[in-house]
Amino acid sequence: MSGKNYRHIIWDWNGTLLDDAWLCVDIMNAILRKRNLPELSLKRYAEIFDFPVRNYYAKLGFDAQIDPFEKLSVEFISQYLARKFECNLRENARETLTHFTERGISQSVLSAAEHNHLVEAVSHYGIWDYFTDVSGIDNHDADGKLENARLMMRQLSLDPAAVLLVGDTLHDFHVAREIGVDCALISGGHQSREKLDNCNGIVINSLTSLHFSG
Repeated sequence: MSGKNYRHIIWDWNGTLLDDAWLCVDIMNAILRKRNLPELSLKRYAEIFDFPVRNYYAKLGFDAQIDPFEKLSVEFISQYLARKFECNLRENARETLTHFTERGISQSVLSAAEHNHLVEAVSHYGIWDYFTDVSGIDNHDADGKLENARLMMRQLSLDPAAVLLVGDTLHDFHVAREIGVDCALISGGHQSREKLDNCNGIVINSLTSLHFSG
């Protein structure tokens, strides 16, 4: 990641700054058990999780006539919100945020999480002051991240070459490509290393791999 003159970092939240993939698996397994459906391992989850999220739900074996996506999404989100603060930040997250702040590189959060809950979470973990903007979506279906990314870029008024988006899914890569910025994907989040490698982009194993001079 050296040699680039980035002036702004756009961070994804779930799986990138927040280590919550394990919680998503735990909650989904409870939902699957209630319906006598096969449970997920963390490895299997990382292999099949995808955007739009309804496609991931379709792979889990639910009967759509009995359990439509909208119903399952509400059930999942209600349990996630009840347990969300059981999660920790990713290893070296705070150190990495400090690294960029000390070098005069501004930062923001762009997430497919519902905006009000995202704001609450960023505040809870005590990292609000690192960011110039925190942007979530207006629904619980993880739909609308690209539109918010375009708005964020307009508000930043920066050359896209000066912006780096850091995420943990191929969706983040596609969003970065659509808005014309570089992208780094971190493994160990919501999608497997094998999936991430398919985009032929930059894939890292630790947030400290991002450390560079501004």
